[in-house]
Amino acid sequence: MLAYALATGIIFGLYFALVGVGMNLVFGVMRIVNLAHGDFIMLGALGAFWLFRGLGLPPSAVVAISFAVFFLLGLPLYYLLVPRLFRAAEPEMLSLILFFGLSQVIEAAVAMLFGNAERSIPSRLLGGGPVPLLGQTVPFAWAYAAGISLLMLAGVYLYLYQSRIGRQTRAIMAQREEALAIGVDIHRICAIAFGVGAGLAAVAGVFAPFMLGSFTPSIGIPLDLTSFAVIVIGSLGNPLGTLLGGMIFGVSLMLMRTYLSSFADLLPNLVLIGVLLVRPTGLLGRAVRHA
Repeated sequence: MLAYALATGIIFGLYFALVGVGMNLVFGVMRIVNLAHGDFIMLGALGAFWLFRGLGLPPSAVVAISFAVFFLLGLPLYYLLVPRLFRAAEPEMLSLILFFGLSQVIEAAVAMLFGNAERSIPSRLLGGGPVPLLGQTVPFAWAYAAGISLLMLAGVYLYLYQSRIGRQTRAIMAQREEALAIGVDIHRICAIAFGVGAGLAAVAGVFAPFMLGSFTPSIGIPLDLTSFAVIVIGSLGNPLGTLLGGMIFGVSLMLMRTYLSSFADLLPNLVLIGVLLVRPTGLLGRAVRHA
């Protein structure tokens, strides 16, 4: 039972890291909390439902299309909403209100257009049989989702540390005023980061029906809470710290589901509270600059 809990905890930890990394990237670059992040994941799940079941596309194509579409949608959404936040006296607080409102609009629109019914995608659409891990076997859909999550997290690393845009992104994360002074196009880099965050959320949404069992239009807020817990455990504002946060969250959740299922949803939140009490900046974090 312990081996199975650890094996599934690692798999779900990688997936939860993917769930949270887009929100953490946006916060790290712009210092705003995107409370519509969970709804982007929900929309990604809805799109995957249509692409898998309606068009019968293979998983790799669904992932690529989802990321590309939401990246391209994220660019104009950034220019529509975020620059106005930068001009506000309290952009962090205003971002909570603005993106919470956007979240409610998205949820209501999806419910009106497509209904509130739960939707799921059969695991057989991903193909494959059980996968061995740590002496146990896990469903292929879970292993596939974890593998794609790891690839996307590696892509975030390459984006931030192996590209010119990534270096400019990290300059903004470290000190916005100095980046502006040396000629960095703040809005262009932030728009790209926002688009990448939306694309990552969409890819997490592709696998939400397989990892969570099903989804509804109202799943956005629970996913926001999960994302926030993961990124605070790792470190708020450090996208790569999300991997550590996801692993801790996933393993602790699966251990509780195995040994104390009645309290399964409690322990990860206790881990979050414990991290905040001992190290408020997260396990890999450092002090967050103020605007």
